[in-house]
Amino acid sequence: MTIPALEPGRAIEGISAVLLPCLEDGRPDWASFRALLERTWSSGLTPAVNMDTGYVNLISPAERARALADTVEVAAGRRFVAGAFIEGEAGDPAALYLREVEKIRAAGGTPILFQCTALGALDDDAVAGVYARVAAEGGPMIAFELGTMFAPFGRIYSDDLFRRLLDLEPFIGAKHSSLDRTIEWRRLELRDRHRPGFKVYTGNDLAIDMVFYGSDYLLGLSAFHPEAFALRDRLWPEGDARAFLGNDLLQYLGQLAFRAPVPAYKHSAAQFLKLRGAIATDTPHPRGATRPESDVPLLRDIAERIDAVLAGTTS
Repeated sequence: MTIPALEPGRAIEGISAVLLPCLEDGRPDWASFRALLERTWSSGLTPAVNMDTGYVNLISPAERARALADTVEVAAGRRFVAGAFIEGEAGDPAALYLREVEKIRAAGGTPILFQCTALGALDDDAVAGVYARVAAEGGPMIAFELGTMFAPFGRIYSDDLFRRLLDLEPFIGAKHSSLDRTIEWRRLELRDRHRPGFKVYTGNDLAIDMVFYGSDYLLGLSAFHPEAFALRDRLWPEGDARAFLGNDLLQYLGQLAFRAPVPAYKHSAAQFLKLRGAIATDTPHPRGATRPESDVPLLRDIAERIDAVLAGTTS
């Protein structure tokens, strides 16, 4: 396809998936989680909880409920997004999603429908039917395409199915995590043609410049340094070329953290946040993928370079 033009001056909406840190014994570090939530809001980004970055597929239902409850308490009325997660449950996917959607709405959040094995087994017509049934109860909600490099129950939809999702008004946007910018460019082309107000939230941590082409974002990478993402987002609509400088360093961080195995990026996030004094330990979830300790000096160098950029652009 033809490479689309950059869109200088456009406002960027940033949603940041929040890491669920762990204590040394593997239990969730709820105090650090709450601090990361506040840090995300304070930076100007919207937190997203019970996402892949929050180990949603590895934590228990009780822990997912705790994450949501803590978010509500810290939010104090501020906007947040939360994953409607039903993987591993038996029953009608639409009914299960509606149950989770109602919990999130009752808590004051915007639901995002996490994919699941049952949904992945359906053909396009059946998947569209599930989304239509959920949409019939009203919005706003966010759809989600998740590549299997993140989780085995993910699925990247056909262009035709994505086009059909655009017709469901309660879905105000879709997170796209294929890590393939050409697919996402096609999403933007379809969006611009059929429903310009629909948000395509890039989940491409290997190409975070997709926001310069018309995407917004819901990223795990922004959990590492929400302040740097927020600054880049402010510089871009101002026409400030330093937006590229910040983006380049953040992308360097993304290339390191999101290398194979991709799910180990959550351990990278913990290493980076501990380096910056934001969390107590860099212990990953007991069943999570890990990174070597040799990554820490590389992360420290990137953190120092990002902080230098922040100092230079805010002075």
